[in-house]
Amino acid sequence: MAKNNSTSEMIGGWSFIVGALIALILGVIPSTANKPWVIGLLLVLGVIVGLINITDKEIVPFLIACVAFLVAAPTFGAAVAAGGFGATFSWLTRILTHIGVFVVPAAVIASIKAIMALAGSK
Repeated sequence: MAKNNSTSEMIGGWSFIVGALIALILGVIPSTANKPWVIGLLLVLGVIVGLINITDKEIVPFLIACVAFLVAAPTFGAAVAAGGFGATFSWLTRILTHIGVFVVPAAVIASIKAIMALAGSK
């Protein structure tokens, strides 16, 4: 995350922490699954993180981590379900889904930043 203490960077840093905590807490609550307000809140926080909190130095590691998470999380959920633990660990699947919803907009914005930087450097 960004190291400066400017207001926008503090907002970005806090939005990441808040988004991750909201995804975690609401993932534990079964009644929040697929609720539009939860998805909307996580998407907005993800956009804030993508716009404010990801620096140029962090784009590549952030995108690698996002790709790894977004590939591994659904596979992990499918493995849990295939193993017969779907009902026991449904909370974990919800948490991973919420984190994914939070991370995707930040990843899209970071990838657009990377594409623009690459296009501008040629």
